[in-house]
Amino acid sequence: MKVKKLTDFIKGKHMKIVSIVLLVTSAFLSLKHGWDAFQPAQAAQAKMMASLGIHPQAMPYFGVFSILMGLMLFFPQTFFLSNVLNAVTIVLIMALSLRAGDNRTALIEIPFLSMPMILIWLK
Repeated sequence: MKVKKLTDFIKGKHMKIVSIVLLVTSAFLSLKHGWDAFQPAQAAQAKMMASLGIHPQAMPYFGVFSILMGLMLFFPQTFFLSNVLNAVTIVLIMALSLRAGDNRTALIEIPFLSMPMILIWLK
């Protein structure tokens, strides 16, 4: 039996299905995180933001930014830019986490970093 390459498997219908699932998931996460930024932070969230050096007054700006990134994913003209901004934001969170000594959070972000990269590759 011949082993297929990943790119051979993802061609055609499979590629479209994977792309749609990743696109909807990425947009949902961006919109959800953006919306959550406008909600009062719980104790654990406030502690994490403080350890990262993010002031609570900056959260609405991050929320607007995240919502815009989620909406930009649906427009072909801004699809690439939205994915790049999403990846940069995730790398920033990882860097702030590492600086704060929170290796666990930085490691948790790795799968989320791969999502915009895969979306760009599948386009």
